[in-house]
Amino acid sequence: MARFWVAGRGGFCPGSDWTRPWLSPVRKRTICRAARAGGAVCTVFVPLIRAPRAGARAAIGPSSQRRRRRPVCVPLPSMATGIPELMWFHLPTLLAVWTGIDVVIGLAFWAQHRRLRHVGGLGWWALACLTHTSAAAAMMARPLLPGWVGMPLSNLLFSLTFALLWVGFRAYLGLSVRRVVTGVLLLLLVQWPVNVFFIEVVDSLPARQLLWLGTNVALLLLMIGDARAHRPWPAPTEFRALESVLWLQVALLLGYALIAVVLRWPFLPSVALLTFCFLIAYLLCVLAFQCLLMLRLRDEAQAARAVQRQREADLQRLVDNLDAGVMVFHPDHTLWRMNTAARRFLTWSAVGADGVVPEPSYESWLMLDENGQPLRRHDRPFERVLITGQPVRDVVVGLPIDGGARLRWALCSGYPENDSQGGLRRVVLTFIDITAMKDAQSEQKALEARLSQSQKMQALGTLAGGVAHDFNNILTAILGNADLAREDLPAKARAHESLGEISTAARRGRELVRQILTFSRQQPLARARVPLAAVVVESCALLRAALPSQVQLVQTIVPPLPEVSGDATQLQQVLVNLGTNALHALPAAGGRIEVALDSLPVSQARLPPALAQACRAAGLPALRLRVIDDGCGMDERVQRRMFEPFFTTKPVGQGTGLGLSVVLGLVEAHGGHIEVCSTPQKGTTITLWLPPLPADEATAEDKPVTMPAVENPQPRPDAPASPEAAPHILYLDDDDTLVFLVRRLLERRGYRVTALSVQADALAALRDKPGEFALLLTDYNMPGMSGLEVAREALTIEPRLTVAVASGYITDELQAEARAAGVREVVFKTDAVEQFCEIVARLVKSSD
Repeated sequence: MARFWVAGRGGFCPGSDWTRPWLSPVRKRTICRAARAGGAVCTVFVPLIRAPRAGARAAIGPSSQRRRRRPVCVPLPSMATGIPELMWFHLPTLLAVWTGIDVVIGLAFWAQHRRLRHVGGLGWWALACLTHTSAAAAMMARPLLPGWVGMPLSNLLFSLTFALLWVGFRAYLGLSVRRVVTGVLLLLLVQWPVNVFFIEVVDSLPARQLLWLGTNVALLLLMIGDARAHRPWPAPTEFRALESVLWLQVALLLGYALIAVVLRWPFLPSVALLTFCFLIAYLLCVLAFQCLLMLRLRDEAQAARAVQRQREADLQRLVDNLDAGVMVFHPDHTLWRMNTAARRFLTWSAVGADGVVPEPSYESWLMLDENGQPLRRHDRPFERVLITGQPVRDVVVGLPIDGGARLRWALCSGYPENDSQGGLRRVVLTFIDITAMKDAQSEQKALEARLSQSQKMQALGTLAGGVAHDFNNILTAILGNADLAREDLPAKARAHESLGEISTAARRGRELVRQILTFSRQQPLARARVPLAAVVVESCALLRAALPSQVQLVQTIVPPLPEVSGDATQLQQVLVNLGTNALHALPAAGGRIEVALDSLPVSQARLPPALAQACRAAGLPALRLRVIDDGCGMDERVQRRMFEPFFTTKPVGQGTGLGLSVVLGLVEAHGGHIEVCSTPQKGTTITLWLPPLPADEATAEDKPVTMPAVENPQPRPDAPASPEAAPHILYLDDDDTLVFLVRRLLERRGYRVTALSVQADALAALRDKPGEFALLLTDYNMPGMSGLEVAREALTIEPRLTVAVASGYITDELQAEARAAGVREVVFKTDAVEQFCEIVARLVKSSD
């Protein structure tokens, strides 16, 4: 039969009789309910409390304060069946479970404290679990300890647990704990002697209980106050849960006080139940603290993620502000990230390639090498990094943009991004837009090619000029002597025909020399105001007479047209040469040739820069002259070489290859520009751009072979009409054939001539008779002293002497130097004897 302890007036004593007068029916019902609620607690407390009488007296108090009663044992046969159902309220089991849970929680808090040292309170909470374990151990060992040690020690450790929880909570909130720890230690040091006092001196159980309850409730209320005062706003769920758990513990403590102290109910059968409730509340409190830890870690994680996002955003902005493109790929060739410079280089939007669909796969990209050929797959930077796992640097690649309409060039580098174990995570490609540099290099190459061509042309022109000079002298001697021989022969002499053929052949040679001098820019240019429309009309008339009937010639002139400054004969030669080339490009069945003349305003972007600047300065539109044919056209190879001297596509013996070279030389001599647009089997369009002549700009008279150099000196008195008074001409040339020819030619015209081939002899003759000579005519290109040096020396001897320099090719530099040396005129060595004599007569007349 089960036995349990019930509360009597003198304390707790065993009993077995329900008929005691102090057991009223109400108390009996209360005891029964408590027994049913406590269950197995009955069997726990019987061996713990049932002891010798001295033990009972020690538990109840000194005998002087209570009258000794005969213990009463109350049998409860009706509860025998309820005890097995409530064995889980077994107090030692609860204390053992409590101890194990505290050890586990304490170790967890300590591990978290070691790992998360920046989070306050974890160490204090681990220490609180240790003290809570010690309190449970002291509670289990209380029957083995003296009365003044067991109860005060367990009460002190329980209160210390709440104090450490509060200190840890303040440390978690970042509040000061030094003064709090000092105050708690003082309070607990006071609690021990007070507990001992109420045991050994006063022996008041309610006082001890109220002291313990008051201390713990005060600590819990302080913790609640800190939670309310320092929680974030709005209050997180974790803080509200902690407050609820703390209030639950306060409610349990106050309920315990109400039952044990105020109502003085027989509470010993409910100790296990209360212990279980306190354990649950304690676990909820620990869970709340863990939730606070999770809240702190979550906030820190969110803050860290925010910082990480901010850093990534800053890094992305930094990368986006780079001029270099950055693209990051996964190993499966999918694009992961790219910066603004890369999108701008590839002309992609911020969303994708066309703003709707994703970026095209790397595998579908077309990459070109520096030669413009498709880059092989294993030569691509991405593939090289993927295969070798090593960085790749400075690879020049070309990317067709806008469907191949444009070609962009990039200097690309790639490197692998590996994980901590060395595995390839991503491939990073960086590149610099070098399109402008490549364009500059291409332009530089083109300029170098043009410079090389110009140097070649200049060298060829210099060579041609030297050859032309000597060849001109030979042809001049041939033509002059042929004319003199023709004058000496009778009118019906058979030699006239032979002399005519000699002159014809010599003039053909002179024409070839003239063409050579033209493309080498060594032919004199007599500038005059030229209406280009009239030149076009006259040239078309000449072409129309030479064209076959199956060729259609169309002339288009769009007025108004400004005039140009140039040589009408040379401009006409340009049109005739272009028309002849167009005729040769037409098929045998015929075709169409169009000569179009119009003007374009300066605002047109297609104008060459130098021409646009000249037109802008003149305030007039540019002149555009086009020769269009629908013939066979030209490929790029022919177009690159079409202006080279002696280059021709005609069979051997059917062309000299100088036609277009002459055109280029004449157009550039007029300050113009040539553009060629040709497509094989579709025709050719050659466009000539010429600068206009302002209306108020003065031009010199058309003098095709001479130019004035200095002011005329004062005229001399008229010479006598006798042969001795005929003008005396001093002629100097290093070519003996020309010396002989000119002497005979001028003597026949009534002049006295001193013809010499040595510069020193000519200057000596001038020194001997300084006023004897009316004209000094010297060749320019002579070994030793040039014609200009002879002219300077002669003018030093006789300042009033008229000096003229003759040359087979005249340049602007020669004219400027002659003007500076005081030369009256620069004379072109013409193939016409009469024209040469007219020039000499004019110079002699100007010296009078």
